Amino acid sequence: MSKKRIFSGVQPSGDVHIGNYLGAIKNWVDLQDEFESIFCIVDLHAITVSQDPEELRRKTLEVAKVYLAAGIDPKKSTIYVQSQVSEHAELAWILNTITGMSELEKMTQFKDKSQKDGLESARVGLFDYPVLMAADILLYDTEVVPVGEDQMQHIELARTLARRFNKRFGDTFVVPKGHLKKETMRVMGLDDPAKKMSKSATSEMNYISLLDSPEIVEKKIKRAVTDSGSDITYSDDRPAIQNLINIYSSFSGKSPEEIVAEYEGKGFGEFKKGLTETVLEFIIPFQEKYSSLKDEEVIELLLENAKKVSSIAKNKMDEVKNKVGFLQ
Repeated sequence: MSKKRIFSGVQPSGDVHIGNYLGAIKNWVDLQDEFESIFCIVDLHAITVSQDPEELRRKTLEVAKVYLAAGIDPKKSTIYVQSQVSEHAELAWILNTITGMSELEKMTQFKDKSQKDGLESARVGLFDYPVLMAADILLYDTEVVPVGEDQMQHIELARTLARRFNKRFGDTFVVPKGHLKKETMRVMGLDDPAKKMSKSATSEMNYISLLDSPEIVEKKIKRAVTDSGSDITYSDDRPAIQNLINIYSSFSGKSPEEIVAEYEGKGFGEFKKGLTETVLEFIIPFQEKYSSLKDEEVIELLLENAKKVSSIAKNKMDEVKNKVGFLQ
């Protein structure tokens, strides 16, 4: 019996942080034995906001190395760069023709990002981002998409577009399903538990980068906000400590209940010391693996894999073009 296929990706912009790892990449590592796995560096998505070209190239390679250092096995999974497979953009255009403006106007991520600088300065690419994401997923007949909670609205659009295309042109696309892991659905900022940990945060105290030094990791955890009171408890009405316990749980493998019991009668200082040690138990060997990866070898792997997935993408696009009536 063939394995189901999963697809997901990370943008090569900003610093890849523990929220990206816990909310996405760690999940991918756990799933790659169970599924046929395709993991993309989504650079077409990255340019929906202004990027420095040299920085974009550097970050694209950095994300590929992060994937590999975090445990994505190139013998089990396919890692490649989105822009090296032109069918992503080609399918996005065709899906645009069956997508309603009102559907994209409802997308909360566009609303949030466009409000920062005002709607007048928002770009079409940012508005159309969810259609490109749908194309990424549908291009490979993806069955399962491991994502964070904030991306589930985009997955629902991909499902809607797959069904709409299939109804109009005949059975063509697999209707995908989102895959969430509860405890790490949304890793929140260390400086504000009401906001998601973000690569684009204005303060570096919001996140822990996977490439932060041990000293910086310790400093950021020490400064992480906590709720009123001094007890270590796990509840929705204490979101700051709940978030830190979720991070602790995800790195250690201990349940939130076990962590609360371990720190019963102890203060935030001792808890944060334990959290720091637990995070560093992952980050230090991760960084050693990251540093051992040679740029030339990673670039060669990416190019080989782009050729590999291009054959899948081309077959799907040939089918799509035939269905919509293009002369071939």
